[in-house]
Amino acid sequence: MTFTAGLWKTINPIYQAILDHPFNQQLAQGTLPQEQFQFYLKQDALYLVDFAKALALISAKSSTVDLVVEFLHFAEGAIIAERGLHEYYFQVYNTQLDVEYAPGCFSYTNYLLATASLRSYEEAIAAVLPCFWIYREVGSHIYQHSRQSPPSHNSYQKWIDTYAGEEFGVVVDKAIAITDQIAAQTTPHIRDLMQTAFINSTRLEWIFWDSAYHLEQWQPQINS
Repeated sequence: MTFTAGLWKTINPIYQAILDHPFNQQLAQGTLPQEQFQFYLKQDALYLVDFAKALALISAKSSTVDLVVEFLHFAEGAIIAERGLHEYYFQVYNTQLDVEYAPGCFSYTNYLLATASLRSYEEAIAAVLPCFWIYREVGSHIYQHSRQSPPSHNSYQKWIDTYAGEEFGVVVDKAIAITDQIAAQTTPHIRDLMQTAFINSTRLEWIFWDSAYHLEQWQPQINS
């Protein structure tokens, strides 16, 4: 079993909870209220910027030219591809990025940036992997389900197609391969820390979707 296969086995219960979450169940069926999806999109747009920063920090820590370039490509690709998806839906809904970080997004992005800045290089790589891998698996699961029982219309099909798509899948496979490569070169103790980072980010993935579904707000609220 590869290191990353072991990681996936460890987080499988969290992944199942993500698939079972009403946000993703309703997204798959095309019945998710637009208010929840718009909330998610705007938080995801905020997340994307910090995710790219975390990838750039990992690039700066990389010891080989190939990995410096690879993580810079990850950062660039994330911004170009996913920002295009956000802009598409912002036009559909005639809306714009006009929000601040909700607690779930704030927690996730700050965890990634803190890990990339202050923890080991190996932990940082493991911490960013779920964003690639979980989205590919969720998108593919929903896509396959929709092919078996195609809805008459799903306004979220472009989101589904993006994350189930071959182009995104190639990026995910590269991120997984790099994680296995780095894990093989380090110590058992660091691999344990990598597993912890991977689990933490996977839990934060669930929290991110749950935050959007419940339109999460900071509590207690203050007058602006």
